[in-house]
Formats: sequence, C-alpha cells, structure tokens
Amino acid sequence: MIRAANETRRWWALGGITLAVLAVTLDATILSVALPTLAGVFHASETDLQWFSSAYLLVLAAAMLPAGLLGDRYGHKKVLLASLVLFGAGSAACAYASSTGAFIGARVVLGAAGAGIVVMALSAIAVLFTEEERPRAVGVWGAANFVAFPIGPILGGWLLSNYWWGWVFLINVPVALVGLVVALALVPESRAPQRPALDPVGTAASVAGLVGVTYGLIEAGQHGWTDSVALGAMLAGLAILVGFFLWEHRVGRQPGGQPLVDLGLFRSRAFTWGVILTATAIMAMIGVLFTLPQYSQAVLGTDALGSGLRLLPLVGGLLIGILPAALLLRLVGAKLIAAFGFTVMSAGLLLGATTEVDSTQGFILEWTAVVGVGLGLTFATTASAAIAKLPRERSGVGAAVFQALQKVGGPFGAAVLGSVLASAYQAELDLGGLPPAVAKAVEDSVFGGLAVAGQLRSAALAESVRAAFVHGMDVALLVSAGITLVGIVLALAFLPGRSAATEAAPEPERTGGPHAVAE
Repeated sequence: MIRAANETRRWWALGGITLAVLAVTLDATILSVALPTLAGVFHASETDLQWFSSAYLLVLAAAMLPAGLLGDRYGHKKVLLASLVLFGAGSAACAYASSTGAFIGARVVLGAAGAGIVVMALSAIAVLFTEEERPRAVGVWGAANFVAFPIGPILGGWLLSNYWWGWVFLINVPVALVGLVVALALVPESRAPQRPALDPVGTAASVAGLVGVTYGLIEAGQHGWTDSVALGAMLAGLAILVGFFLWEHRVGRQPGGQPLVDLGLFRSRAFTWGVILTATAIMAMIGVLFTLPQYSQAVLGTDALGSGLRLLPLVGGLLIGILPAALLLRLVGAKLIAAFGFTVMSAGLLLGATTEVDSTQGFILEWTAVVGVGLGLTFATTASAAIAKLPRERSGVGAAVFQALQKVGGPFGAAVLGSVLASAYQAELDLGGLPPAVAKAVEDSVFGGLAVAGQLRSAALAESVRAAFVHGMDVALLVSAGITLVGIVLALAFLPGRSAATEAAPEPERTGGPHAVAE
C-alpha cells in the first residue's frame, strides 16, 4: 500500500514538473505567433523583434550549466522552486512591459528561469525513478518538449484573436504556480553532501562559449553561413568551449579539484552517445518543424492556427512511439531500438520528400505521423540511455550538459536546414526578368515572393514561388533523412545494447567524489 502510494506520488510529481517544462518550451513557440502583434504594441524594429526571441534562447542555453551547478550545490528542489517563482514573475513582466528594453529584459529573466526548470526537471527524473522506470518518465518529459510545437501556434492564435495580447505570457503564471505547489508537496530534495565548488572560471567560460555558438547559429539561420558576424560568433564560442574543457580537465586532475563539469561522465558510452544521438534526432526533426508550418501557410493558405493543427499528427505519432519504448528497451536494448527509431524517422522523411504543391491532407498526415513514431522511439531510448547511469551526485550538472547540447542542436539544425531550403528555393525560382530589387524580395522568402506576386497580380509568379518552395522543402527533408541515416550508423556502432544495464556508472575524474543525498 505504502509502495503504491509512493509510486503514485512520484508520477504526480513528474506531471507537475512536466507541466512547467511545457510552459518553458511553449514560451518559445508561442512568441512566433505573437511577434506581429508585439511589433505594433512596442513599435519594434526588425532588430527588436529578433532580440525578443534571441534573448530568451541565448540565456536559456547559456544558463544550463550554472543552473545544474547550483542544484548540485544548494539542492535541486530549491533551485526548481526558485526557477518557478522567477518564471512566473518574468512572464508577468513580459505582459506588463512598457518598452522594448523592458520586454527584452523580461525575456532574459524568463530564459534564466527556464534553464533552471528544464535542468532540474531532468535531474528530478534521475532522483525520483529507478533505471527501469526512467524510459517511461523520459518519454513523458520528452512529449512535453515536443507537444509545445503545435500547441504554441494554436493557443497563441486563439488568445491573440480573443483576448488582450498580454495573456500570451500571463498564462504561464498559473502553470508556474501549479508546478510550485506540486514540487513543494511531492518532489524530494536532493543534493551532493559535499558541496561542489563554484568554479567561476569554468562557469564564465561555459556561459560565454554557449552564448557565442548559439548566437552565431541564430545569425547563420537568418543571414547565411557566410555572414561575418555569424562565423565570428561561432568560432569565438567554439574556441572558448575548447578552452573550457581544457580548464575543466586541468581542475579535475588537481588534488581536491572540483570542476564545473566532471569529464568522467563522458567515460560512459551510454551517456555520451545518448546525448549525441538525442541531439541528432532533434536536428533531423527540425526539418519538419521548420518547413511544414511554412508549407501550410504559403502553399495551402492556412493561418498560424491551421499550421499548428497540421502538426498534431506528428505529436500523435510521437506519443505512439513513446508508449512501447520502455518495454522494448528492456527486451531488446538501446542500440537496436534507437537504430529502429531512426529507421522509421528516415522512412517518414523520405516519404515527406516527395511532397508536391497539390499533395493531399491525408498524405501529409501519413508521413508526419510516421516521423513522429520514429522520433518517439528514438528520443525516449537515447535520452533514457543518457541519464540511466547518471549518479545522483551529478544529476544537476549531468542534466545540464544533456540539455545544453540539445539547446544548441536546435539552432544548428535550423541553420543548416534553413540554408538548404533557401538555396534550393532560390535555384528553382523563375524570376522572369524581374528588376533586381523585386527579385531580391522574391528570393528572400516564400512569403516575400507571394507578396510580390500579389502586388504584380501575377499568377505565374505565385505558382513559381510555391513550386520552388516545395522543391526546397523536399531537399531539406532529404537532408533530414540523411541525418537520420547517420543516426542509424552511430547507434549501431556506439550505443550500448542490452549490456547497458550492466554498465557501471561513470567514475569521477577525481577520487573521493561525493554521493548525493535525498532529503
């Protein structure tokens, strides 16, 4: 009876934490729908609008490792509670901001709070659940991350159509309160009994490096890979991150040294390749999330709400793939299930790469659902492999390393596939002797091309723009399928199979490392 009650409490705790994670992910997706409204409210420039989104994403990525360190040092529950309070306050500050500067400042607060929530949520899975239960728990957590993509446009469009724009952000406040109550009541405190050092050099280097890489990828996605600012930021960020890992290795070798990231984590094949393969799956997934909403709006003529609804088959497939993942993982092992998941994703993406201008809704539903099933199998398996052996004393920073790589993987996939889409789109256009300035507007995006076609009342140009975009979308999905093929090879070559269950937890680089306690 007591055991059953404790198990129920743990799953209720996961539900409350997952709701907060959903709010964090939702905030990024819902903003894309709100940007046109915010441009009018704040009289914002294009640069302002870019920073409305970028400020949140940059801080969200950069604050991961510091959040993990604070959790390991002061207590995971304490950091989670503080992050939930801060997230609610930041959301209210966004709703009542009176200027672009105030709004961007509130977005920075939201990013820092969101990092604490997502890192502590993953850390809580390592504390609350046994190794056998973690695949199912990770599946629930993963579903919250992906379900935000269709829900964001749907919810945002409905709120903006019927209520004051501030409710787009205020809706996070009750979600944060629910998460706060659940965490207070059901989540146990856990921390390392020997507090890890703050490592200010390592912390500063990790923040600067992640900011540089993430900002460079965002710029590359908007201005191309030849943009000097994008290249400079990425190279500087990568150089700082190389220095960061060299510093962490040096500190870890010193007697009594306590680096921010214990590089001993990477001695575990399950952790290392679980992280890499999860990022690989997300990169491939970006091909769908980046192209399908544009296809829905530009080619099918739907609004943001309609494009969100058309992502629901993807989420349905995701949930179908997640459900059997835990059982299959125990029966077959991570290696084969991850490879099979990538194979299913590849089949769906290859089918999607045959999309045409006049493809039916049923066809779109079929291939997106197949991709979702493959993603569900892959994500639940690889993420579970990454955290399965994560010791409690390193659950904070270990979860932060996992999350930081995922947050960089998203912009990287968007930048790569965005460039592929743009190049293929531009190569296929029939500009028919348009003046250079007009041709540039058509080449910039499918929406710019359709706007020009509308102004010129040229049905031929509109048809050319749509056909060129669909060609670019198909090429991007082919590249995404290529990424999943790489995932298959990596999973079969490096991810542990059924023997992963006997793989020992990675030993720290230094001896005498602490063991976590749960209070």
